[in-house]
Amino acid sequence: MAAPEILAPAGGPEQLLAAVRCGTDSVYLGAAGFNARRNAANFTFEQLAEAVRYCRTHGVRVYVTVNTLILDGELAMLEQTADAIAASGADGVILQDMAALRLFSEKYPSLHRVASTQTAVHDADGARFLQDAGFQSFVLARELTLAEMERVCAAVSIPAEAFVHGAHCMSLSGACYLSAMLGGRSGNRGLCAQPCRLDWRCGGADHALSLKDMSLIGHISALRDAGVAALKIEGRMKRPEYVAAAVTACVEARAGRPYDEKTLAAVFSRSGFTDGYLSGRRDREMFGFRTKEDVTGAEKVLGDLAALYRKETPRVPVDLAFVMTADASRLTVSDGAHTVTAEGPAPEAAVNRPLDASRARESLSKTGGTQYYVNSFTADIAPGLTLSAAALNGLRRAALAKLEVLRGQAPERVPRPYAPASPARREHPSPSPLWARFFRAAQICRPEALEKLILPLSELSPALLAGYGEKLVGELPAVCFPEDEPALEAHLASLQNAGLREVWTDNIYGIALGKRLGLTVRGGFGLNILNAQALDFYVNQHLASLTVSFELPMAGIRALDAPVPWGIAAYGYLPLMRFRNCPVRARAGCRTCGGHGSLADRRGVVFPVECGERRYSSLLNSVPLHIAGRDDPGDFRLLWFTRETPAACGQVIEDFLLGRPPEGPRTGGLYHRELL
Repeated sequence: MAAPEILAPAGGPEQLLAAVRCGTDSVYLGAAGFNARRNAANFTFEQLAEAVRYCRTHGVRVYVTVNTLILDGELAMLEQTADAIAASGADGVILQDMAALRLFSEKYPSLHRVASTQTAVHDADGARFLQDAGFQSFVLARELTLAEMERVCAAVSIPAEAFVHGAHCMSLSGACYLSAMLGGRSGNRGLCAQPCRLDWRCGGADHALSLKDMSLIGHISALRDAGVAALKIEGRMKRPEYVAAAVTACVEARAGRPYDEKTLAAVFSRSGFTDGYLSGRRDREMFGFRTKEDVTGAEKVLGDLAALYRKETPRVPVDLAFVMTADASRLTVSDGAHTVTAEGPAPEAAVNRPLDASRARESLSKTGGTQYYVNSFTADIAPGLTLSAAALNGLRRAALAKLEVLRGQAPERVPRPYAPASPARREHPSPSPLWARFFRAAQICRPEALEKLILPLSELSPALLAGYGEKLVGELPAVCFPEDEPALEAHLASLQNAGLREVWTDNIYGIALGKRLGLTVRGGFGLNILNAQALDFYVNQHLASLTVSFELPMAGIRALDAPVPWGIAAYGYLPLMRFRNCPVRARAGCRTCGGHGSLADRRGVVFPVECGERRYSSLLNSVPLHIAGRDDPGDFRLLWFTRETPAACGQVIEDFLLGRPPEGPRTGGLYHRELL
């Protein structure tokens, strides 16, 4: 099995230098905008072209991050960005938004398309969906165990990447709206303010939403055996010494040599490291935060780490062929893909010692200070002649300079025709029908006023299916892990036999699963639809209806349309984060919680935690979104009930039926705020 490649972060030019000189195989970096670390230094289009040229000359692949959600007003700039990336010679792009997938697939299909960790792939169906959609590789979710990674890798033919070192987000990637809803700075758009790193409380425990950084470098051989093709280091916001330390450790570990974990922890950690997800030990020991000792510890190692990338590292083998006749000298250099020849001066008659192959090799092999080293050397030298050391050095420099030009040339990418979809406008019902998601069957009320009833699969029964018929939609779990796949599929088959015909999914895995089982699939707000192209993409995936993201401002919502019913979340204590390592279970235990856990922020505001059958949990907002009497775009309004009593559910339904503004604490969410 081939050794996995090392993929290093490059938040800026110095981090790029550190990654390349320390031996990475590839780097990922951000251009201006549209990347999930917009506060990193990143690269202008001009800097991007130079960075790619430098990496190409060093044999390092470059992947450009275009892994944010995109607003319709930004689609023209997205296309300009795609043009600049293609012209730069980059090898591929890392994508989240399906609008970006469509653009790159159609206009620049030769650019390798990687599905970002933001697409939240936790199981085989999620990976299958990405493969069928046109991605050529994907990043596994960080929450998976080693055995689960192996199952997902085996399910598809496209390669998988896995994070091996760096920060752990508390939430499943792509399913965190905490920063956006609390402060308007969307993590899905690269501006996360990291409110989770503040002092959230669970009972008497502090920092309940902050995990230690992961470090799986000691498991590299096991990851390789599981089918992981690339080892990804997190950290585009980190300093170059961090990049140098992490790349060096990965290079050593991949080669089977010991690496310096103490230095790695000193340069950056949060109370040490964890491998809890990979090993399946999801407990309190995974939690940690950045302490004063963590910060001061870095000062002791920065100088030594900076020395790792102070000079060029010979990493590109070249073959030299030197020829010297009575009339001329020339040096041919080949890297296996490019061959160049430099012409030198005519030799002189040797007065003392003629030039021989050994002396010629000694001079011509002095490639120090460059990325090249001599792999082989041949010489054909006429007898009785000599050439000065200066002439030989000049010949070497000229040949390597010509090779450098060829290696740095960007491949020509001719754009193919690309025309964004523009669905025809159509009339929408006014007022639009109400759909309701109930967390428990016992909450169901006013069913005659609802067009659709959505219930978690665990709450469905043959009696309910018989009573409500096609009005009833089964809600798939927000996330499915490989260990849950067989039971989930068996449960769905049983419900189908009892009459279930439709499912609602918040994750791409549900699209592949539902379609495979012959069910009608309805898309939830977790699909993160923020623009018309993404909406049209999911229409073409044959979804029966779509709920757009609650991060999208109302002006953007009103500009959307689709040939299938689409709507918005209009009420609910919306899920702001999804957890696999539930902070309530880790701090208080499931028995103490009883399914009614909560967390408090540093100001004492309480946020409920909704339990998903002990497989995952969700942090809910502290106040409900409630826009009765205000906005009514699209074809339906979704009421998202969680812990409300049946009477409270009925009151909300009545508010919307009458167009009556609600009383009490509430939020309009991001619908009338600027989304950053």
